Amino acid sequence: MEREDGAAGAGFPFSPAASRPARSPANFAADPAGAAAMAAVSSYESLVHAVAGAVGSVTAMTVFFPLDTARLRLQVDEKRKSKTTHTVLLEIIKEEGLLAPYRGWFPVISSLCCSNFVYFYTFNSLRALWVKGQHSTTGKDLVLGFVAGVVNVLLTTPLWVVNTRLKLQGAKFRNEDIVPTNYKGIVDAFHQIIRDEGVLALWNGTFPSLLLVFNPAIQFMFYEGFKRKLLKTRLQLTSLDAFVIGAVAKAVATTITYPMQTVQSILRFGRHRLNPENRTLGSLKNVLYLLRQRVRRFGLVGLYKGLEAKLLQTVLTAALMFLVYEKLTAATFTVMGLKHSQKH
Repeated sequence: MEREDGAAGAGFPFSPAASRPARSPANFAADPAGAAAMAAVSSYESLVHAVAGAVGSVTAMTVFFPLDTARLRLQVDEKRKSKTTHTVLLEIIKEEGLLAPYRGWFPVISSLCCSNFVYFYTFNSLRALWVKGQHSTTGKDLVLGFVAGVVNVLLTTPLWVVNTRLKLQGAKFRNEDIVPTNYKGIVDAFHQIIRDEGVLALWNGTFPSLLLVFNPAIQFMFYEGFKRKLLKTRLQLTSLDAFVIGAVAKAVATTITYPMQTVQSILRFGRHRLNPENRTLGSLKNVLYLLRQRVRRFGLVGLYKGLEAKLLQTVLTAALMFLVYEKLTAATFTVMGLKHSQKH
């Protein structure tokens, strides 16, 4: 879920299974074998959602990866004069080569895959345990999404720290405050970070990442608000309705939380010669320090440097991710249903 993406970030799972009540254990009370089968299917369903979410995010991020590269450069390299996505990408290609926009693809995809798997699996497993035979509510979804986000951040932040550094390694920066890195790969990056900066450096940016858990919560809140308004004038949402309000909700959530995403990227990169008196990167003191420095140097607009690339990447990636996710889960559950009916 990082990201932002850590993700990646990821938003609330938007799935048919998530909108229907779980099957009641009472239906299987008279049949112990049926109860065991229900437990097995519930576990399998969580796994299906997790795998589908991971595959969808990997597919979408691969397609729109150059946009994320542009966004990260704009956030981290404060002295870059180009301010639009396409000009930054053209500069990167001209100065660093045609494949430069895809630098660091593998570690990012690996992190994103793990992050979305953890998020979707945690969300759906907790939902199955809590909701049981009842209908879920917006409040429950918010709580489950927040808990799943916290679990995801704590488990996958080291992966995002490493992939951020690998993605920016070899980049031509305008900012002399940035210290260059020389990692040979994911394992070597882990080794050097632990050796030179300590184990806790792998959790740089954890504090803003935890604050960014509110990103999917804000997205869900706006999505449900728009949805309720539309349903006052029609019986059900069309595919276009869902796509548009989902995109708008994600855009609003991203815009609100973007300054914290910028700080998160800087802390994960961890190569700025800034605030030497406080080495505990990720603390509240450092977050406030970086926000003040950004505003002092560039004004309030500086907090939103790279937002254009982020919105393009976020909205398009989310749309494609959910498309793959929905199709994959639907196809899998259809096959499961056919197999189940054949057995009985």
